[in-house]
Amino acid sequence: MSDESVRVRYAPSPTGYPHIGNIRTALFNWLFARHAGGKFIVRIEDTDQSRKVDGALESILNSLRWIRVDWDEGPEVGGDYGPYFQSERRDLYQKYAQQLLEGGHAYKCYCSAERLDRMRAEMAERKESMRSYDRHCRELNERERVELEAGGTSPVIRFKMPLAGQTTFNDLIRGDITFDNNELDDLVLLKSDGYPTYHLANIVDDRFMKITHVMRADEWLSSTPRHVLLYRAFDWEPPLFAHLPMILGPDKSKLSKRHGAASLIEYRDMGYLPEAMMNYLALLGWALDDKTEIFSQEELIRHFSIRRISKTAAIFNKDKLDWMNGVYIRNVVIEAPAAKVDSEAYTPVITTDLIQQLMEFLDKHLPHEVNRPISREYVEQIWPLIRERITTLREVADNFDFFFIDELVYETDLLLDKKLTTDTVVTALKAALQSLTDLSADWDRIGRDAEKLAEDAQLLEEVLRPLAAGLGLKAGELFKLLRVAVTGSTAAPPLFQTMAALGRVRCMKRIRAALGKLELV
Repeated sequence: MSDESVRVRYAPSPTGYPHIGNIRTALFNWLFARHAGGKFIVRIEDTDQSRKVDGALESILNSLRWIRVDWDEGPEVGGDYGPYFQSERRDLYQKYAQQLLEGGHAYKCYCSAERLDRMRAEMAERKESMRSYDRHCRELNERERVELEAGGTSPVIRFKMPLAGQTTFNDLIRGDITFDNNELDDLVLLKSDGYPTYHLANIVDDRFMKITHVMRADEWLSSTPRHVLLYRAFDWEPPLFAHLPMILGPDKSKLSKRHGAASLIEYRDMGYLPEAMMNYLALLGWALDDKTEIFSQEELIRHFSIRRISKTAAIFNKDKLDWMNGVYIRNVVIEAPAAKVDSEAYTPVITTDLIQQLMEFLDKHLPHEVNRPISREYVEQIWPLIRERITTLREVADNFDFFFIDELVYETDLLLDKKLTTDTVVTALKAALQSLTDLSADWDRIGRDAEKLAEDAQLLEEVLRPLAAGLGLKAGELFKLLRVAVTGSTAAPPLFQTMAALGRVRCMKRIRAALGKLELV
């Protein structure tokens, strides 16, 4: 299917950092546009100048770029498209607010914030249905308006809602929805500072950007009848609406920071892959069937449709995200071939350079004392040892830093075993050190291919396994001592492959350091 007339937009406000639900909305719009061969537009709704948050705009755009969501038009910035900004289009909104005034669809309101606060307090005291406004200025005559403006009051412009009847619109996900007009307030269209509210700017921009489908969070569902009435006042055809299901935490409460990271960029910084995050976000409210969970970007674009979006809330499950990220990490193809994704076998093709991503991540998160730049060849050597044991890139820096640091820090007790005396441990480590010293083979070269690494690991095992029997130890007892000595941990990748990757110099230095710890006991 291809419909170049499809035009959708993502319209965030830079009043905070983009959370999971916010970027999910962007992704659904983008997938829909790419599926139809249409256009995806980014529009920054920055008319509420008082609530702008420093860094929020950059976080929004970086979140989109991170999960590979690009946009199709906008002001040219350095040979690329920048987003549209509503703050640069004030004249347009003021023009159409004035048109509504002249057509009798809007009026000027001179009520102060103090009066509105008193009104709401009185309504609450009388236990009346709360309204944001009581239409006090709706029927002011010309003389009253002139007097108020002469007193220096700057009015807002409000929309005249119908006082009776109903407004019905069709939602592509939920079907026909009807609201009673007497439950709708006379919303503010233009604030006293000349900036539009979301409602007016949204309608005008969607009209002039020729938006065909408005796909947004279901929290905007109650605003839709207001928008439909605005379209009618302008005598404009409204776009098609689709309100996306909420995203809840595992406890079925509204998703919040206590359920995980507050913003998408935090997930990037924790070491999640953009391909896995796109895949996971796509499944928060959308599904192809009841079994397929792993999709390439191309598959998501090919299969995405509004009719497959659920009406019910999606559940954000971080454990599932971790699992999915681990699937991507384990199945990544370092030099991605032109291969078809086999969803059943969980083999997503990742075209990005994961080793480069990992190097950049390690450069940022490993201790400062680790030598830089980090060797790509070395990272490629250790990658096969750790990829099955991690779900995020952050775990490489947190759990496998022993591959990179010079001096290990661990408690001496890790080297001691209730079944072994200190003298026995010292004797075993000295014997292992001597065996490695006598070993003439070169197993220090970075850049060895997988076959050579396997040969070195086998050689080390052939030398060290018989040593255990000669010392009167079980192989597992000796290997545990060596694992702690060379990694600082009792849990690590296979010992001999790890030693082969670490190299002769580093292994021997660490065994000597372990002996130094024990001789001080």
